Amino acid sequence: MARVSTYLNFVRNTEEAFLFYKSVFRTEFSGPINRFQDIPPHPDHPPMADADKNLVMHVELPILGGHILMGTDAPESMGFKLTPGNNVYINLEPDTRAETDRLFGALAEGGTVEMPLQEMFWGGYFGSLTDRFGTKWMLNCASKQ
Repeated sequence: MARVSTYLNFVRNTEEAFLFYKSVFRTEFSGPINRFQDIPPHPDHPPMADADKNLVMHVELPILGGHILMGTDAPESMGFKLTPGNNVYINLEPDTRAETDRLFGALAEGGTVEMPLQEMFWGGYFGSLTDRFGTKWMLNCASKQ
């Protein structure tokens, strides 16, 4: 079945971030958290550093409307170079303003609110923030309830 997902890379704190998102969205992981230690050794690659073995190789969490949030750790020891930016936001469109308020408040804990939730000229109830893990979120509720 076709689907759309958003893949997030973190520097060594994917598990912490996804446990937080799991509590915010009140959902369960789609499967086990896969670790880098689960990768079979390859004769052409150097052995994995002990500090990297328990890092998250892959995790999946359903959030709203069938959307799947995926993530991985991006350790520099494995050639990753993470460069956070402002070019991507995850946009959530909850059904009610109460759920919009709840999600916004939970995601904003320890993060930075860019625009508080407010009535907008297009009729939506909109706000944006960066959570404590550096992920950018926009929330827009079309409902007046």
